[in-house]
Amino acid sequence: GALMDASRDDVLAYMDFPREHWAQIASTNPLERVNREIKRRSDVIGIFPNDEAIVRLVGALMLETNDEWTVARRYMSLESLARVTDTTTVRLSAVAT
Repeated sequence: GALMDASRDDVLAYMDFPREHWAQIASTNPLERVNREIKRRSDVIGIFPNDEAIVRLVGALMLETNDEWTVARRYMSLESLARVTDTTTVRLSAVAT
């Protein structure tokens, strides 16, 4: 009971965001999708020559995923994100080239 009381603020932190964000915050679907893609591509390669090769593959996939979600499949709208920031304008992060 004491642990639950002590972690109340952490557990309910998502409620500080707009209601339309709650489902996205609670969901692990995007993370699961990225993990599946990493597994799929690493299975194709089979054996990596060294740790740096793994880091390059995962890094490239992370950049690709970031670009895709930033430009094409925005997970949360800029308008709804503007309500939770201190700045008046919300800008997209730079897209990796």
